[in-house]
Amino acid sequence: QVQLVESGGGLVQPGGSLRLSCAASGVIVTPNTMGWYRQAPGKQRELVAWITTGGSTDYADSVKGRFTISRDINTKKTIYLQMNTVKPEDTAVYSCAFSRYARGMRPNYWGQGPQVTVSS
Repeated sequence: QVQLVESGGGLVQPGGSLRLSCAASGVIVTPNTMGWYRQAPGKQRELVAWITTGGSTDYADSVKGRFTISRDINTKKTIYLQMNTVKPEDTAVYSCAFSRYARGMRPNYWGQGPQVTVSS
């Protein structure tokens, strides 16, 4: 079992920045992929970004150039999502996910998900 504990989230103004964190604990196999999904009210869940233990990353087109995913280089058990130049359409519940796949997201475990609200 893998437990995912997220932090960050909250209210931010358009154009502002926010950082989410997700710490994994438990029986963690490597290599693996961790990432962030989001779901806005009335919309399907969307994969935002993922990162492998080797540091490879991928992003949804809607966040490229604005969001950056990174991983703790020592333990590799914590990931971060730096959200810059946020827009109202970034408002959603953001969930951390863990995948046993070396590259790519097929989530085996999920976090609870912090709410991110972009509003003035």
